Amino acid sequence: MKSKIDIKEISETFKKALDNTEHNSLIKEEDTSIIFYDYTFLKKRLEEIRSSFPQNTLNTVAIKANPLVRILKFFREEKFGLEAASLPELYLAEKSGVHPSKIVFDSPAKTEKELEYALKLGVRINADSFSELERIDKLLKKIKSKSQIGIRINPQVGSGKIKITSTADEYSKFGIPIKNFKDELKNSFTEFPWLTGVHLHIGSQGISLRMLLNGIGVVYEFVEETNNFLQSKKVPNRIKNFDIGGGLPVQYKKNDVEISVSEYAKEIKKNFPALFSKKYKLITEFGRWINANAGWTACKVEYVKKQGGINTAVIHAGADLFLRRVYNPNEWHHDISVLDCNGEVKKGRKKRYVIAGPLCFSGDVISTNILLPEIKPGDFVIIHDTGAYTLSMWSSYNSRQMPKVIAYCENGEKFMVIKKRLTLKNILDFWS
Repeated sequence: MKSKIDIKEISETFKKALDNTEHNSLIKEEDTSIIFYDYTFLKKRLEEIRSSFPQNTLNTVAIKANPLVRILKFFREEKFGLEAASLPELYLAEKSGVHPSKIVFDSPAKTEKELEYALKLGVRINADSFSELERIDKLLKKIKSKSQIGIRINPQVGSGKIKITSTADEYSKFGIPIKNFKDELKNSFTEFPWLTGVHLHIGSQGISLRMLLNGIGVVYEFVEETNNFLQSKKVPNRIKNFDIGGGLPVQYKKNDVEISVSEYAKEIKKNFPALFSKKYKLITEFGRWINANAGWTACKVEYVKKQGGINTAVIHAGADLFLRRVYNPNEWHHDISVLDCNGEVKKGRKKRYVIAGPLCFSGDVISTNILLPEIKPGDFVIIHDTGAYTLSMWSSYNSRQMPKVIAYCENGEKFMVIKKRLTLKNILDFWS
């Protein structure tokens, strides 16, 4: 399947959205920035995951990539589970109607009350430390729970290209490093009969296919060894749940080569065939790969300023929506295009522009020295591939209003407003 939504498709969809304005107020004058999600694209991503892994796999979507409840419900309708990394995300999963057995609760800082809530609900839990295992054991002595519980292991296979999103270096704040605590990990499955799973997640974006497979390989070897050890000791417990996390990188730049889920799954099956048998229940937690390329953002150009030979287009989204792009531009990329006020793709001779956000600090710049067709006030700057880790990282600096979110199917044959633009009253309530 295609990896990105191209500007021609975006233009056709945006024009249809503009045409809808008169009839149902799809886009209003105050909608100076709008986020769009292509449900057709999302569905195809889910179908590829479903067809690539064994039928008994629990496929979940990482809520942190995109916590919009309407989209979480869309995943539920597609028979996917959800992965939560905080109590509020767990609550979102629960209220989205996902069955507890299809919710995975991951966090390195679960409080005792949060664990009690999760155990009573019966969701899957991945403990992040030995201390957390002891806390769970204490709770299970007074709580009856249907929860399946695993332990997060750091396979220590190294850092990817983007260090701040890599989690499997020699040191990581996540999980238990296997090189340092292999025996202690193994003994945990003897000490705690309710411990039946393992979990790993080595990072997000900047991770190669080889690194992903190496991470699985380290934990797979440990699991096989530990299960043989348990059998030799006549311990009835077994490791049966194997959570491979997510981390599959996506295509942000046009020339990037994307790793497909089907390719990833084939390599897992080839190298670790037992994971595709009934011996283990496989669990996945993809987030970025599902969401990122399904979304794009249209930002109205308010002003074009010319200063000393520098053209600055001032738009209505910056570090509030594109936090990583603004603060770490060398490692986070978004393609940028321009549509005119009618949604037509702008062409012609290109000029160099600074694309500046609306926030009150000088670093609020999305792109510097970028070649684009001539930009005028009223045009729309299109930021591509904004479906993951954009709205979920929204910043309230300057109390800007979170933009409207519109979902669509089949290039705009059907539109749905899945989140309204925040009102001034919403902002007042938030800060009160």
